[in-house]
Amino acid sequence: MKTITCQNAPKAIGPYSQAIAANGMLYISGTAGVDPATGKLQEGIEAQTEQVIKNIAAILKEAGTDFSKVVKTTCFLYDMKDFAAFNGIYEKAFISKPARSCVAVKELPAHFLCEIEVIAEM
Repeated sequence: MKTITCQNAPKAIGPYSQAIAANGMLYISGTAGVDPATGKLQEGIEAQTEQVIKNIAAILKEAGTDFSKVVKTTCFLYDMKDFAAFNGIYEKAFISKPARSCVAVKELPAHFLCEIEVIAEM
């Protein structure tokens, strides 16, 4: 196992790693719409989703892989009313159409409106 740490994505806000590489696979922890340069959460579902995608892209790059190698995502939305707006941005990045689960949750940490975790080939 190898811990992946990327300076171009927000630091973990708890006792976990941004990502772990193991057996040719990359497991990215739930990633939110925080700008790593400022530490600020973006406002609104569109801005948060776009930032999540940027953060995931940075972690994928740090690990030596990219969106074409993503095999599974798990998406968490604070409000399912944001599903269409979220999907509109999500589909531009995840063009390989990986397997996916998307659920609404009662609450996410730090007032996040969305969070995505990723499994990708290395």
